[in-house]
Amino acid sequence: MIDEPLVLLPGMMCDGRLFSPQISAFSKYISIITMPLQGQSTMADLARTVLDSAPPYFALAGLSMGGIVAMEIMRQSPHRVTRLALLDTNPLADPEDKGPVRETQVKRVLQGELYAVMRDELKPNYLAKSPNRQRILNLCMEMAETLGPEVFANQSFAIQHRPDQCETLRSVTIPSLILCGKEDSLCPVARHELMHDL
Repeated sequence: MIDEPLVLLPGMMCDGRLFSPQISAFSKYISIITMPLQGQSTMADLARTVLDSAPPYFALAGLSMGGIVAMEIMRQSPHRVTRLALLDTNPLADPEDKGPVRETQVKRVLQGELYAVMRDELKPNYLAKSPNRQRILNLCMEMAETLGPEVFANQSFAIQHRPDQCETLRSVTIPSLILCGKEDSLCPVARHELMHDL
């Protein structure tokens, strides 16, 4: 068993169920902790919440929004992280033209349209075509409905106002993995090549 635990940070509107296959595969080798990204509306506060709950030293993996929070953890407390995996994520600040789109989505979600926004605007962009696509989309919708509209609003605000983390990544010296799917339209391969080149 590896000494330090692995902290897994899920993507937007997801919870620990997102990592069920990884937990099943890796839990015999390493202690695994999943941390929800809720209760805060900035990346800095989300990272502090994770750090307050995490063990003194840990390996860290974040998917999508979880990767953005992982980069903020590396900015705040790099000495606590022993290994890092950034999965289908983005080190750049949110483009200004995304702001009105995010704000409209939040307004719709707070008016009771969470399911429609997730189904029509967000989740279809997350997955490549595969035999498991519908099952995975169904799980994503279940997780989103469990988390609810307030978490959506807070997470959207945090994503919209996130800082650029390129300087943070330049300072990373621990063993790190950068991984993405080639069909990821939200966090394309080029962003991961940028992270690799930093």
